[in-house]
Amino acid sequence: MNQYGHDQIPFLFVLDFKLISPMVIPLEELASTGVRYQVHGLPKISFELHSKPYIQKHPVSFQKYDRGFEKVMEAIHAGDTYLLNLSYATQLKDIQNLEEIFIQAKAPYKLMVRDQFVVFSPENFISIEDGVIRTFPMKGTIDASIPDAEQKLLSDRKEQEEHATVVDLLRNDLSIVAKKVTLERYRYITRIETPEKSLLQCSSEITGQLPSDYQSHLGDIMNALLPAGSVTGAPKKRTVELIESIEPEPRGYYTGVFGIFDGERLDSAVMIRMIEQRGNEFYYRSGGGITYRSHADMEYQEMLDKVYIPK
Repeated sequence: MNQYGHDQIPFLFVLDFKLISPMVIPLEELASTGVRYQVHGLPKISFELHSKPYIQKHPVSFQKYDRGFEKVMEAIHAGDTYLLNLSYATQLKDIQNLEEIFIQAKAPYKLMVRDQFVVFSPENFISIEDGVIRTFPMKGTIDASIPDAEQKLLSDRKEQEEHATVVDLLRNDLSIVAKKVTLERYRYITRIETPEKSLLQCSSEITGQLPSDYQSHLGDIMNALLPAGSVTGAPKKRTVELIESIEPEPRGYYTGVFGIFDGERLDSAVMIRMIEQRGNEFYYRSGGGITYRSHADMEYQEMLDKVYIPK
């Protein structure tokens, strides 16, 4: 990434959660790799669907989720973490292939690695343009059909504290690589449409100023910021250790980061909203942030609400 950035060579990068199997591919070589992407509608998808994917959910039981939840609460009460993003895989039925999901799903960031996984993410990780780095942490979700949903989301103490924690973490992370770190917008609302319901989600915007030679250090910048704070927790190092001990399987590419550098600008997304292919079976990874105010039944429902293909 450093070399391609220095030489202004456009490339795609796909960075897994633990940086064990990162992919960095010049865009001119992408066609032969089985990797496809779409960022804010580019490049355009030109072929048609043969059928519309329908997802039939088979999630982990509440009892299994609750066992993991209780381990998180024990760690919180012990002072080892005060925010931890807990995730599980939901098995899907009646999925035909990843390609049709990649085409159908509507999201600002989409990625498909053939026969491995597809991502349709609503969450930016960082963008860089003209030396300004931006990040948009997303924390807080509510069913839009609930009366006064936006006000309830914005006034919920648990959601306020969780969002503030992530914003503080991301401000500190950006300060590792940038100067003049500024919170530009705090807790603004976006709407996401799913086949089952509309969801409201809460985001903020943080900016910083990078050194003049930042294009020669794109890999260093990503390495310093990963893993993403919005999908790990705080304090980050200890919380990542807890995630690895509590969650039933490694995250792999789930909650990693992918993006493109077009020779001048960089844009990237957190790899949430992911469907993985494991042989002939398909699994949807989802989760949410746990704090001392969390309730297992509500967090379990949020995990299920995030299992959708955005329309």
